[in-house]
Parts: sequence; structure tokens; C-alpha cells
Amino acid sequence: MTSERSDYSIIIPTPLSGDLRLGVAIEAKGITCMEFLSRDTPLRCGETPLERGIEDQLTSYFQNPSTPSDIPLHPLGTPYQQCVWRALRQIPVGATTRYGELAERLASGPRAVAAACRANPIPILIPCHRVVAKDGLGGYMGAMEGEAMLIKRWLLHHEGALRK
Repeated sequence: MTSERSDYSIIIPTPLSGDLRLGVAIEAKGITCMEFLSRDTPLRCGETPLERGIEDQLTSYFQNPSTPSDIPLHPLGTPYQQCVWRALRQIPVGATTRYGELAERLASGPRAVAAACRANPIPILIPCHRVVAKDGLGGYMGAMEGEAMLIKRWLLHHEGALRK
């Protein structure tokens, strides 16, 4: 699905579109990157207590999205992106907000918010999937159709924010 890196600390299965895998890059401060990978990607279990804890919490999310999480995140981005990503983490499970509403809260523009969402290196945990357009779902991971949108729909349905 994405350009597959070789430095994932863990690679876990997901119930997402076609049994995608989730590659998670972890450093001492926390997760730096998560990417959706093809189902052919070999799984990789956590070796350290931090990696195993992250693996357990992500698995719990896929079983119950309301499960509390204290996964440490360390996304790299511009100060503006960091601001948007912090705001995204305030959107509760089961809720959505519009690009324009989030932009207004941040004294910004909807396109700038959408660009920060597109640059989000840690989907699901920085829940850019909870941001929708005024007249539909909007995009996800830079796409307006295809597998990325199937993932967004699945996540929103899983969290109770979207009916099939």
C-alpha cells in the first residue's frame, strides 16, 4: 500500500481492507511512523517491553476502539503540523470534525489542515481519519478513492462514527 521501509520495529496484522499489515517504527521516545503494508509483508513481533506494549495496545484498538491508550508518540513534523496533530488527538473516538471547523479552531485554513493531515506519519493514533469534508468523507492519506478511502471508512465505522 505504501513504500515499505525496512526499519519497522513491529509489523502486526489488522482486520483492515484485505488484511493489511501495520508497520510501526519505534524509537526510544515512542512511535515515529506507522504505515499500512500489504498482507504479504512478514509479521514482526515486538522484542522490547515498549514494542510489546505498543503491539498489545494496537491489537486492543482493533478489538475495541474505545480501549484507553497511552502509546508514546514522537512524530516528526513542522511546528504547524505538530499543532494540527495535537488537535486531531483531541477528537474523541466515535466523533468527527470538518476540515473547516478544525481550521477555524486553529486560526488557519482548511487546505492547510488537510495538508497537515496528509503528512501525518502516525495514522490511527493521530486520528486524521476523523476529519471529514463538509460534503462527504474528504480524503485520506492523500487519496480521494481506492484503498485509502476503504481504510478511512472502515476506521470510522469501527469507531461508531459512520454507518455502512
